[in-house]
Amino acid sequence: MAVEEQRAGSRVSRPEIRLVRRGFSDPAQAVRLLEGPGLEGLADDPVLLDALGATADPDLALLGLARLLEAADEAERHTLRDTLTTSKPLRDRLLGVLGVSTALGDHLARHPHDWHVLVTFELRDMHPGPEDFRRALAEGVRDGAHSPANALRAAYRRCLLAIAARDLTGTTDLAQTAAELADLAGATLQTALGLAVEQDPEAAAACRLAVIGMGKCGGRELNYVSDVDVIFVAEPREGVEEHEAVKAATRLAAALTRLCSDTTGEGTIWPVDANLRPEGRNGPLVRTLASHLAYYQRWAKTWEFQALLKARPVAGDAELGAAYVEALAPMVWQAAARDNFVTDVQQMRRRVIDSIPATELDRQLKLGPGGLRDVEFSVQLLQLVHGRTDPALRSGNTLEALAALSRGGYVGRADAASLDAAYRFLRSLEHRIQLYRLRRTHLMPTAEEDLRRLARSLAALINDDTRSDPVAALQREWKRHAVEVRRLHEKLFYRPLLDAVAELPPGAAGLTPDAARARLEALGYADPAAALRHISALASGVSRKAAIQRTLLPVLLGWFADSADPDAGLLNFRQVSDALGRTPWYLRLLRDESAAAEQLARVLSAGRLAPDLLLRAPEAVAMLGDPQGLVPRGRAALQSEILAAVGRAGSTAAAVAAARSVRRRELFRTAAADVLGRLGEDPAEALDAAGEALTALNAATLEGALRACVAGWEAEHGDLPTRIAVIAMGRFGGRELGYGSDADVLFVHEPLLGSLEQEAAKAAQAVCNELRTLLGAPSTEPPLLVDADLRPEGRSGPLVRTLASYAAYYRRWSHAWESQALLRAEPVAGDEELGARFRRLIDPLRYPGTGVPERDLVEIRRIKARVEAERLPRGADPTTHTKIGRGGLADVEWTVQLLQLQHGHELPALRTTRTRDALAAAVAAGLVEPADAEVLDAAWVLASRVRAAVMLVRGRPGDSFPGEARELAGVARYLGYGAGHSGELVDDYRRTTRRARAVVDRLFYGSAG
Repeated sequence: MAVEEQRAGSRVSRPEIRLVRRGFSDPAQAVRLLEGPGLEGLADDPVLLDALGATADPDLALLGLARLLEAADEAERHTLRDTLTTSKPLRDRLLGVLGVSTALGDHLARHPHDWHVLVTFELRDMHPGPEDFRRALAEGVRDGAHSPANALRAAYRRCLLAIAARDLTGTTDLAQTAAELADLAGATLQTALGLAVEQDPEAAAACRLAVIGMGKCGGRELNYVSDVDVIFVAEPREGVEEHEAVKAATRLAAALTRLCSDTTGEGTIWPVDANLRPEGRNGPLVRTLASHLAYYQRWAKTWEFQALLKARPVAGDAELGAAYVEALAPMVWQAAARDNFVTDVQQMRRRVIDSIPATELDRQLKLGPGGLRDVEFSVQLLQLVHGRTDPALRSGNTLEALAALSRGGYVGRADAASLDAAYRFLRSLEHRIQLYRLRRTHLMPTAEEDLRRLARSLAALINDDTRSDPVAALQREWKRHAVEVRRLHEKLFYRPLLDAVAELPPGAAGLTPDAARARLEALGYADPAAALRHISALASGVSRKAAIQRTLLPVLLGWFADSADPDAGLLNFRQVSDALGRTPWYLRLLRDESAAAEQLARVLSAGRLAPDLLLRAPEAVAMLGDPQGLVPRGRAALQSEILAAVGRAGSTAAAVAAARSVRRRELFRTAAADVLGRLGEDPAEALDAAGEALTALNAATLEGALRACVAGWEAEHGDLPTRIAVIAMGRFGGRELGYGSDADVLFVHEPLLGSLEQEAAKAAQAVCNELRTLLGAPSTEPPLLVDADLRPEGRSGPLVRTLASYAAYYRRWSHAWESQALLRAEPVAGDEELGARFRRLIDPLRYPGTGVPERDLVEIRRIKARVEAERLPRGADPTTHTKIGRGGLADVEWTVQLLQLQHGHELPALRTTRTRDALAAAVAAGLVEPADAEVLDAAWVLASRVRAAVMLVRGRPGDSFPGEARELAGVARYLGYGAGHSGELVDDYRRTTRRARAVVDRLFYGSAG
């Protein structure tokens, strides 16, 4: 038994088996239809059955044919049957439509005489144009038995039927079909405007009105079902006031819109969408030409000029429409010179993708990754960049523009051909999906029968055998094109840059150097000439290194361009590659680990600190290829490695240098993890993690340097006569270090039993001085500046004191501010037992049993006020200075520390060196309202993050926002603000800190305001 017969089952009749072999999925229903009214006598006609079997959905085609014949009168039915059996072209066109579109089958069932259009349009013109469609619509309206509006809608569907028939039988290709749909839309708008004029002749006498097609209508690449985007422009007729003319034109435009968009009677033609007009739906529906020009000159955003690329007069006053396009064209083709042009376009594309529901992302033909929008955005971006100087690129049609880009060398021929094929396939697939019910959709269906119908209708475009499994073949072809589109979308902007500076294969067309510079400038590179030199150095030549770089650079250039400083990213990459380019593991890492390559690009273009650290020892790139490579290491692991390195060194200077080398590498690890968002999803969590990592690193470095300096002293003088402990202060003691923080410390020593105190003090002084000198000395390694100015008597006092000396000083001379400073004291290196005893010594000072006396409270507030008045740098803005400014770090920390001084003796939870922990403890104890604490915490976190960002971006510490625009943009990027939103960051900072200052005034100063 044949396969078809086995599938049909043993009880299936022989006629049904013949139908199964022809592709019918419901042969029993097919037999009933073939034996029903209108089809009697045709059940055994092999020509008709073969024609039905060749359609995309034989069951749907047969059902549509049966409904058409049933609806037709006797004479019409006889004519149609004769034509079906004798005219192959008509038979193929009619059945082709019925096998794809149930909606057009419904139309034929309502208007059975309309099948004649499949003959008349074929005979009239192989390629009907706007005038043909206008004539057909006018005849339909004139001869219509119902209202003009319904007659127009019926006539529109009749023309649509002819276009679909020609499309489905291969008489036209995609480009011609899309152009005919756009021409039909223009003719429909013109006819609807004529009807509106007939209804309101006074309005027509007052104004001239032009309808500008936008989007796919303007580009002559319309879908079967789509909103038709338009802009209305009007001018007064002679003797009419402008405002009266605009009112009249608005009536005509509104009437036109209703005629096309209303759903009564024959249903909607398509919605007329005027939201691309100036100010969108909030702006007036109609403007004069002068009003349009004024808006675009002053207020228009980048995307509006991108939209105008497709503007084309389609209806109404042709002279006025041409004047509109001519007047706006110069602005369109200079849009690429606008600030943040490429960034704006790229962000718009990202927003489109981000707006897609997760359930639809994998089914989106239009908006998803690898979809039609990727092709259109790539082509439009290249047009706007290079169309400034090359008029040949100024087409509103995607395929025409792509061909022009290829001819001009802006896109490689092979890439252009691949993109053209993918676009044609995706648009054809979209068309077939929409034709089924004439509904506006861009989603791939999921039902098996829908996918099978699509696959059969597109068999000629599928580069695979669809006979055995059409659905699988369709899915493979779709995914192949989507992957290719995404690849080319990412590559298109960058690969020709390489062709401009590297050797081209014989006969290949590449960008000229001037065009390459223009593209780099549009991408945001501030020095295109330097960028081209870097590209040339990286990609030229025949070495393995150059070949790999040529493969990597298209994507890397895109990642660099997505940063605040593309020039720095490219320069840093060149320097790293010059240092490591001959290292096999480096090239292998970048080639085989795409995540590592992207991470490297992001780090190299995010600022100066991380790249500077990397360039001092480029082998640290290997961290980016290790899944655990960007996890900061703990104190124990760091100290173990540093002490081992110190032990291997041959001198004190070499030992401290070894410790600094480890610190440099680990600084890069933490900075890279921070830049890449690996320290935590929550900003406060990431800030705490960075503080912990930097504190552990500096503490381990101090421990290693202290051991090295003690060993060096002992090698020269014998056993050290004292024990030394290092006490961290300030942000170091609070485990809140930033990248640019000094290490604030106190040094304490205790002479060994039997040692002379004077000799012990002299030895301790020598060791601590050498430690500070070697850690801060100029070197290829970043310095660790050890600051001991918080010691008793400040710089005038001895660098190192004994525990007893500290006790005597604090007992007799201690000031309130010193008790406050000791709140953050924490032993971090040296003798642990001595450090613990120092902590016990200072606890009564920082957590006084009687709280803060009134005189000390007044003194603390007075000092704080003096700091605000005198310590702010000249010219600094107090609203944006992160340390001393309004609502900044000092405001929050002094407020929290005052609470610790007042209540730490009775509340153990307040006895912490960490600001945020102490604030949380104050809330738990009822000392601070949760809302106030939230305000203070937000300000402290934001100010700390701004300082970290400034250091990461500039490579040097700073307490204020950078004045240079590119550096400020880098700070904003680190803090999560998109390109062009630096101003929002500063506004948000001022708002956050202003609220914090209000809380500080109440809690610290006791203000009732």
